[in-house]
Amino acid sequence: MTKPQLRECPGCGLFQIVPALAPDMRSNCTRCGTVLRFTRADPMNRHLALTFAALVLFAVLWLAMLMKVSTAGIVHETTLESGPIELVNRGLWPLALAVAFTTAIAPVIKFAGTIYVLIGLKMSWLPPNLRGVFLVARRVGTWAMLEVLLLGVFVAYTKLGDLVTIELGPAVYALGLLTIVIVWAETAFDPQAVWEEIERRGQTHAPMPDVAPLDFRPDAAGCEGCGLVCVPAEGDGRCPRCGSAVHERKPASIVRTWAFVIAAAILYIPANVYPVLTVIQLGAGEPSTILGGVEELLASQLYPLALLVFFASILVPLFKLIGLSAMLLTTQFAGPDSGAAMLLRERTGLYHIVAWIGRWSMVDIFMESLLGALVQFGRAVTIEPGIGAVAFCAVVFITIFAAEAFDPRLMWDAAARNAHRPLPSGRAYPGIAAPALS
Repeated sequence: MTKPQLRECPGCGLFQIVPALAPDMRSNCTRCGTVLRFTRADPMNRHLALTFAALVLFAVLWLAMLMKVSTAGIVHETTLESGPIELVNRGLWPLALAVAFTTAIAPVIKFAGTIYVLIGLKMSWLPPNLRGVFLVARRVGTWAMLEVLLLGVFVAYTKLGDLVTIELGPAVYALGLLTIVIVWAETAFDPQAVWEEIERRGQTHAPMPDVAPLDFRPDAAGCEGCGLVCVPAEGDGRCPRCGSAVHERKPASIVRTWAFVIAAAILYIPANVYPVLTVIQLGAGEPSTILGGVEELLASQLYPLALLVFFASILVPLFKLIGLSAMLLTTQFAGPDSGAAMLLRERTGLYHIVAWIGRWSMVDIFMESLLGALVQFGRAVTIEPGIGAVAFCAVVFITIFAAEAFDPRLMWDAAARNAHRPLPSGRAYPGIAAPALS
């Protein structure tokens, strides 16, 4: 059984008690439904074993052959690293960096950092800076997109069917197993158990305050790094447990989110106007935009694949821009008599969807990287990624930054549901009492 603890809901800002939980139990916010904790049986040992297995499969993924393609008597084998290398050779180094970061750098940091921390907590002598390594591993893990890469490989394989003869290599099967292991590892993990063990072993940023864990203090706030409700350490404003900067709300959340949304909206235009791919067959070919690629799939009667590409590459970025803009407007221009209090729970759920779904737009980028590396057969057939792919990749990254910058608790503040917080406009609440703990 875990111990009861005071938590601030990251979705709505309500302070509440998470009760003692047995393994495989979940505690949701009583107001907005956001998951506050999901306990697991033996979470650290199971996660360590699965993460180690993931690291082994990851090595196979990058070292083994990915695909073998042939046409007109020419055979071409490729590995996963061939995609970023080909992008660099064509001058698209920003795209190569994005692909390498999301499929190699971020996963390595996530796997190695997690293993370092979990093994370190088993030792009698603790290795240095476990809290810092775990914090980085969890944050960088957001950018590890190997499950999206699997979908990109599937799309590339389907599109190549009419152009070349394809043979799948060991890396593809390793990627499929790796995706299953990653999902299994995340569902079997309870990060709070790691933070509690780090605290118990005494490797914290600052001495933990000697206060009752269920006591609420008016100047306390929930840490975004480890979830601890705390008063920032004196002098540096950081969480005494993990060392993250503690703020009542994300700094300049509305301004930063607007900046990201506007930048993404501007780049969304060239991302859909300029070509993302050019297929040259027997010396002839023409550039293709994202929408043109969907039309080609429809013409080839690949309707499920066309729907997938249309949804991931066109609808998802547009959905994120519209969703974030709606949340920003209802928050920024809220007043006592406005409709800011309408559908708050639904808007909080919308935010979680927006924050999760954006990564899947990278399917198109991974597909283009693989196609550019696989299909290089001179005048017979060649596929070249276009400049539109760089703009589209920038849209994906910027919308992820926008979702990270937005603080959904501001929507509840604006609706006067968190009376201990001022309205975004700076006006006082119209005589509404602070909510009680639950």
